[in-house]
Amino acid sequence: MVIAGLATAVRAGIPVDPDAPHARQWLIDELAKPEYQAAKPTWFDLVAQAIKDWFASLWLPDASGAGNVFLIVAIVVVLALIVVAFLVFGVPHRARRTQPGAVLDVTDTRTADRLRADASAAAAAGRWSDAVLDRFRAIALALRERTVIAMMPGTTAHEVAERAAPVFPAHAGALREAAAAFDAVRYLGREATASDYDRLAELDGALRVTRPAHDADAMLPASVSAR
Repeated sequence: MVIAGLATAVRAGIPVDPDAPHARQWLIDELAKPEYQAAKPTWFDLVAQAIKDWFASLWLPDASGAGNVFLIVAIVVVLALIVVAFLVFGVPHRARRTQPGAVLDVTDTRTADRLRADASAAAAAGRWSDAVLDRFRAIALALRERTVIAMMPGTTAHEVAERAAPVFPAHAGALREAAAAFDAVRYLGREATASDYDRLAELDGALRVTRPAHDADAMLPASVSAR
């Protein structure tokens, strides 16, 4: 099109050997025409080219063509999976300190004796719910310290009772009632009473002086190591 412009200039008698300023102005005038402006890349063209260049930069010089294609496909798949995970599961949250139904908090480092002392202090202050919770935790932790039952931070009160019941068959019913009381107070919001605490304290005292059963039929398989 610039050539056509020069041809027109020749026909019009305009010198075709202009100096530098004239030649530059001719070029500016020519490129300013609508047909040249319409041929300029759009913002979408620029973005598409940038993405294409980025993918091209991922290619390894010493890799085969199939390897390059596989790398790009793998990256696209991973990005798609991340997007789907965010859409389905949302933003990840910090792990809860206590699993639903668990007896022990993962950050609680108290011993059974310390839990008993805290339970007694809560009972003396009339805070029966705190007293019941800490007393049951003391029972559970004492059984673990004695290696009577296996217990993890996520172990529930029901699991504690079911594991301990065959080892202390005479107290199986009391263990299950204590577990139910713990769950009701801790997870159902029921207010504990002095009677609730007294029953747990009595059970705790009885278990401390009771030897675990050595009958093989009463032992828990694999999860319990009774002395």
